[in-house]
Amino acid sequence: MFYRGYPDGREMGAKRQRIADKGPSFYANSPGSSFMYNAPPNGYASQPPPHFPVVRLRGLPFDCTETDVAEFFHGLDIVDVLFVHKGGKFSGEAFCVLGYPLQVDFALQKNRQNMGRRYVEVFRSKRQDYYKTIANEVSESRGSPRRNIPRAKSYDEGKDSAEHTGVLRLRGLPFSASKDDIMEFFKDFVLSEDSIHITMNSEGRPTGEAFVEFANAEDSKAAMAKDRMTLGSRYIELFPSSVEELEEAVSRGR
Repeated sequence: MFYRGYPDGREMGAKRQRIADKGPSFYANSPGSSFMYNAPPNGYASQPPPHFPVVRLRGLPFDCTETDVAEFFHGLDIVDVLFVHKGGKFSGEAFCVLGYPLQVDFALQKNRQNMGRRYVEVFRSKRQDYYKTIANEVSESRGSPRRNIPRAKSYDEGKDSAEHTGVLRLRGLPFSASKDDIMEFFKDFVLSEDSIHITMNSEGRPTGEAFVEFANAEDSKAAMAKDRMTLGSRYIELFPSSVEELEEAVSRGR
């Protein structure tokens, strides 16, 4: 199962922006802070660290989700999935960071295997390419989120005209997103941990979605101003929802 035994690795997605800004080595220098590589004994200090464990995927379905990528690499430890956009549209490409350098070889065995009806190409990639893409994604989404993520007019009108019950559904969360991250995203509103529900699939894995219960319908409607704003390097889509939809989604993950 991915994520198993890597509590620090789950934080990678949420730390993307910080990584891109500071440009540190993926292999942290402080003792015990790296989940993938520990400094060797002094006698072997000259040995280079293992390669950054990232692969690039091409030919993904355009409705692909992080969960789909995780299922495609079932059995590997998925630390982060970063979809690549060009001109605000999904390009069909993504980067996938793995838990161990050795897992790259296993990921490459999935080259030209099918995801749905499409075969997906899997390539070795480099840390620099991953970081560069993070920077590009953050820059585009901050520049003009609504311009860079075009939707049909009826899609936006449907959101605007939907009835608010005080519950919003969030889509596009990093797998590593925590309740604290969501509270920070909605920092202008009074929320408690109990009002935030991060949904899981039947295997207990994050789905990339969550539900938030606001104090009232007026607050949830005002919070829609955060639609398509970024959490880390990911833009988050917001949808008016209901307690019934919330309860159904939570029960599916039990």
